[in-house]
Amino acid sequence: MNENTSIGELDMGSKFWRVFLVVVTAFLIFAGPTYVSYVLSDILKVNYTASVVSGLVLFALGLVLMVFLIRKKIIM
Repeated sequence: MNENTSIGELDMGSKFWRVFLVVVTAFLIFAGPTYVSYVLSDILKVNYTASVVSGLVLFALGLVLMVFLIRKKIIM
């Protein structure tokens, strides 16, 4: 019996985690620079420059996550 007792480790073999990470990646790449910047700037009245920078940071995180998923062969 081989039990996985590690809580901080993701089971990349699980279909749920693979799909979840792909959806998060797509959200960060597409919604990060557009909708999040809009919500921060127009609805929450955050400074325009800060909202654009936060959108670019989310876009960069999405790209980094995509590279991670490609290297782990989750996205082919």
